[in-house]
Amino acid sequence: MYTFTDMNGLRVDLYFNQRPTTHCGHVLVLVKQRDKWLCTVHKRRGVEFPGGKVEQGETIEQAAKREVLEETGVVITPPQWFAYYEVQDAKPFCKTVFIAQVVSEGPVPYDDETIGKHWLTEQEIFEQPKLSFYMRDEGMQKIIERARTL
Repeated sequence: MYTFTDMNGLRVDLYFNQRPTTHCGHVLVLVKQRDKWLCTVHKRRGVEFPGGKVEQGETIEQAAKREVLEETGVVITPPQWFAYYEVQDAKPFCKTVFIAQVVSEGPVPYDDETIGKHWLTEQEIFEQPKLSFYMRDEGMQKIIERARTL
């Protein structure tokens, strides 16, 4: 386990070698093609990896596939579990991190939260002037560091 304080001052516990023991209601999906990562631009938060909330009646894997398609127009392989983290807020929440590969790319469907996809190198991600708050924290650095070899 790796513990850090996020940009909102909350304690976060990040796990790589074990699966969640509680239900994770959020997903984050890392998709890498050659040396570039699939990112989306959230209208309020900025550049980030695709992800979101699990909807009622869907599995966490279905949520991962749906979120990537909705936010980027990319169809992915079945997502593979990679890590998860728990944010210790007044109402704690858990986010599962998946890794997937590209099956196909289509146009970005209309999404009222995001404005398209970008394939960015790691350096380009961290040079973004409007990088989402969660992409700037220590945990994301650890996640990317572990995922580099994918």
